[in-house]
Amino acid sequence: MSAIHAYARARACASGSATPVATVRHVHLSERPLVFVPLTLAGEANAPLAAMVGTDPDRPALLVVPQPRNRDLRFGFAAELADILLPYVDSFAVAAGEATDGAERPDGPLSEDAPQVLVPNPGGVEFARLFGRSTRFRRTQGEYAVKPSVPLLGRWLTFFAECAEHPGSSMMLAATDALTLHWATGQSAVEDANLAVLMGWLAPPPGTTGAQAARLAGKNPAKYPPAGPATDPRFDKDKLVPAIAAYDNAVAAPDTSDSADSAALRRSAISQLESVLRELLEPTWKLMWQAIALLRGLPGGASVAGRWESDRARFAGFHEYLAEGGPPQARRDGAVAAARRLNRLEQAQAALEAERAFDDPLVMADHRISGEAFAGTVVAVDRDRRIRNGSGKGRLVTRPLVTVRTEDPVGLADGTKVIATARRRQDCYIHAVDRQGDHVLVTVEARSGMGRNSTPAPGSVPKEGDTLCYSSVLADRVRSLNLPDVSATPWTHGGPPTPYEPNTDDAGEAWE
Repeated sequence: MSAIHAYARARACASGSATPVATVRHVHLSERPLVFVPLTLAGEANAPLAAMVGTDPDRPALLVVPQPRNRDLRFGFAAELADILLPYVDSFAVAAGEATDGAERPDGPLSEDAPQVLVPNPGGVEFARLFGRSTRFRRTQGEYAVKPSVPLLGRWLTFFAECAEHPGSSMMLAATDALTLHWATGQSAVEDANLAVLMGWLAPPPGTTGAQAARLAGKNPAKYPPAGPATDPRFDKDKLVPAIAAYDNAVAAPDTSDSADSAALRRSAISQLESVLRELLEPTWKLMWQAIALLRGLPGGASVAGRWESDRARFAGFHEYLAEGGPPQARRDGAVAAARRLNRLEQAQAALEAERAFDDPLVMADHRISGEAFAGTVVAVDRDRRIRNGSGKGRLVTRPLVTVRTEDPVGLADGTKVIATARRRQDCYIHAVDRQGDHVLVTVEARSGMGRNSTPAPGSVPKEGDTLCYSSVLADRVRSLNLPDVSATPWTHGGPPTPYEPNTDDAGEAWE
């Protein structure tokens, strides 16, 4: 936990109200997100019990599995979910390779927009990952065949879950993660994962503090379900077990002379179960849209649009991949693929940290406290300084020096690359750090962004009196790894992986 977050939590605890830790919104919010509230049976690995899903806050679809241990009913649930999610995804698809203006993109396809799936907490993301793994390899013909939409659903759920792991992606967002990125509460991170308790801090009812509302939500899971996504033991005992037992009894009841009576008995049991589950899911459904409204109240950060463009390109690329008949995602990455993926995630994390800091002074304050950034007033400028470059030709190059007086705890060594928030295209390097009592004089050397002439272009170099903030938290902090080709995977890492080919064992993929 950073110093700013620790301070914000302390303030929230003292005041009883959530404390902002961001001035802008750092995630993209679609105009038409798909809200997905999954529910699983406690004690069973990834056994779907119900889900509330849709794009209209007033018209959610309720999907129910009357007996979660019945695999046929699970796949029926998957088919129903596919009937909702796949048309939503397809509504964003455009011809591969088309940009928003119809021009060809040299770096790959880009869709005009992309789908966005919102779940209550990280448990919802994990459900999507496991359910996608459980369905994407299923056969559509032969023994234990499923509807063609089921494996396609599995591929898209896997895609969304993988996007959720990518720093900066907004394709699949957990509401609790998005909210705690912008507000701090006076409770632990574990408690923040409960959407009902978290929203108690962020939007308490009139006449109550955030702490009081959160405490009430935590003590009354019947009224404020935690959306685990596993069910609560008390709910299981009091309501769920009797409702499922009634369904089992209706199914097991011997056929009577009037088959209509048996069918009516089953419909009645299912209706009772639906009523119980709707009562459980509706509070979370309403909280999800309340959370979306809270996030919409913040202005979007400057870099959010660029990250969403990357999401759009990622979506268009995967849609094109499926259209061309690409196989399901592998169960696990090979050694080289895993290393490449880890490197991409590290680079994306570094870029996200830098972009958030440059967008938001509250986020930058974290780096200023840790000594990775500093802000102050320009007190001296050697604008016309020229030195010989290090290329061996001995040419003179323009390298102005800018001295900044700051009271921040600077922890940067000479030669560290820094960039000013107001001059993002100008690379600078720490030239000297002179500590003088209660302040520090930091001299930086500018090496770019001054034009091609021997004299810096007007306005390209700071002037005395300017207030600047320099940061060493940059997007290029993680370098690309020089990894071997997949075919050259060393024997120490298993050797070259065997290319995936569909086989009859795929349908045996476990639900766990």
